[in-house]
Amino acid sequence: MEYCRILYDVYPKDKLVNYIVSDSEFHILNTWRREDQSTHELMSALAAVGPPNPREDPECCSILHGLVAAVESLCKITELQHEKRTALMDTADKVANRGRIICLTNAKSDTHVRMLEDYIQETILDQNKLAAGSDRLMAIQQCELVLVHIFPQGEDTLVSDRPKKEISPLLTSEVHSVRAGRHLATKLNVLVQQHFDLASTTITNIPMKEEQHANTSANYDVELLHHRDAHLEFFKSGDLHMAGTSTRENGLKETVTLKWCTPRTNSIELHYCTGAYRISPTDVNSRPSSCLTNFLLNGRSVLLEQPRKSGSKVISHMLSSHGGEIFLHVLNSNRSTLEDPPSISEGCGGRVTDYRITDFGEFMRENRLTPVTESSHSPSGKLPVERAKAQLERCTRYWPMIISQTTIFNMQAVVPLANLIVKETLTEEDVLTCQKTVYNLVDMERKNDPLPISTVGSRGKGPKRDEQYRIMWNELETLVKTHAGATDRHQRVLDCIIACRSKPPEEDDRKKRGRKREERDDRMEKNGSKESEDKSWQDSERLKGLLDKEDPESEVIKDSPDSPEPLNKKPRLTTEEVQSTERAKGPVSLLTMWTNRITAANSRKHQEFVGRVSSVNNKFELYQHLKDENGMDIHENGKAAR
Repeated sequence: MEYCRILYDVYPKDKLVNYIVSDSEFHILNTWRREDQSTHELMSALAAVGPPNPREDPECCSILHGLVAAVESLCKITELQHEKRTALMDTADKVANRGRIICLTNAKSDTHVRMLEDYIQETILDQNKLAAGSDRLMAIQQCELVLVHIFPQGEDTLVSDRPKKEISPLLTSEVHSVRAGRHLATKLNVLVQQHFDLASTTITNIPMKEEQHANTSANYDVELLHHRDAHLEFFKSGDLHMAGTSTRENGLKETVTLKWCTPRTNSIELHYCTGAYRISPTDVNSRPSSCLTNFLLNGRSVLLEQPRKSGSKVISHMLSSHGGEIFLHVLNSNRSTLEDPPSISEGCGGRVTDYRITDFGEFMRENRLTPVTESSHSPSGKLPVERAKAQLERCTRYWPMIISQTTIFNMQAVVPLANLIVKETLTEEDVLTCQKTVYNLVDMERKNDPLPISTVGSRGKGPKRDEQYRIMWNELETLVKTHAGATDRHQRVLDCIIACRSKPPEEDDRKKRGRKREERDDRMEKNGSKESEDKSWQDSERLKGLLDKEDPESEVIKDSPDSPEPLNKKPRLTTEEVQSTERAKGPVSLLTMWTNRITAANSRKHQEFVGRVSSVNNKFELYQHLKDENGMDIHENGKAAR
């Protein structure tokens, strides 16, 4: 009953079940009609069967009666099959008749199980012969037998589990051994998920008031079953582990955990949904399941979010009811298809921005589809669509999408070869053009011409010139190799490239000498910059020493212990003297040039000292007015001579 309840909740119309009970004879509890497909009808019919009759001989009770009735029931035409056959009168044989027999019984041993499988195989063959001569029956094309062996508590099973095995082209079989009681309900729950492509979702942190304490609430979990397409976005994005996937206690199925989101809403139109799927609670009679179901049936909607340890929450699903049925809605958590797509110049995830957009536009123009005419049919008999696919495949065998990942497609010299090598067949003129292109590349390498090598993400000057040409030749050889197997002329182009790459010994020596010359120039450039810095520093120190030597009053002279120390008076060199000194000593450091400039600028901002202006050999006689008044000779120290 639990198997049928879940099936009817998720698939109320499309999936049909025929319930048969077998003892001394078989009892068919319902038919294939849609009005009989409900748990209420099955429970009423099962109650009418009643318990087994203890007075009957146990040997007369056999599961074989029910298995024969099951095979006969599979041959009957359902209403849906009749509608399909009526709509397809000419091709009515295309309507398939496949079914599954789930047998709940207590087998005696593995030998008993094999006997049951052989018996069903013979019955299917007999019924197919009857169906071939009848318009009211359909032959069985495929039948799955799921044998569930139930053994009592406290006993060991005598039947081993067995995965699905093909008995014949018409019959496959699998065996499950399960203990009676709650283990049987769990096994049927797993089987219904496997048989009808269902998945499990557990809603966590559902706030619910306690019955004993009305003012308090606790958090509960409710497990729901639905079609597995509700988790399709998780599988596509690879975020299934982020959604909280966990294995249940029985270890046979997995459930995706979604968290109850506190903001509830009644307006489902505000959310962009990509799918809606019916749900069925796993434990329909539990109080949390009943409270959640009643809450949703009252017209409320609940948002569900993915549990995350960090970052902003992502609301991925919503529970809501429509017409008395509860649906799990899938909300679009990624970029909406209604929004404008991102510009290709922005790059994928903001990482790649140098797409070959112009080359891709040219590629699309060269591979446009046009209506085919009768005269354009290929003599080889290929359809136009096949020829178009073949051309597209040839053109995309080697086509880098990013500018920095290619060298040859950034060179105008390689364009003739790249356009011709993708052709299905080459003429002699095409081969000569390709060879001429290769020889031009060899001439470029001999002249040491630069190549358009991308230096994005690299430090320094990038690879050496020899390394650049090695990358170019490798890429060119890769391009031609992808088409070399088409014709012999394609192979000739590849042979030309290989021959040109194998340089003679003198060419290698010349390349080695060129590399040594480049390395020597780099070293000289580095050493020259270092020597110029040292020389500038030495020049600045030499100029400073020169200024110190030319100072005649650099020594401190005291007339008496009480007299203060005179200030150090250093003669100022004129700009011409400094420049002549600098020219005599060679290059000047930046510090010296800046100091000279500041000194010259400051000298123009104030009136020069009279003594320095009228000095002779940087010396000026003091107290000249006393000599003029007294007529005495004044010595250099300023004392009168007697």
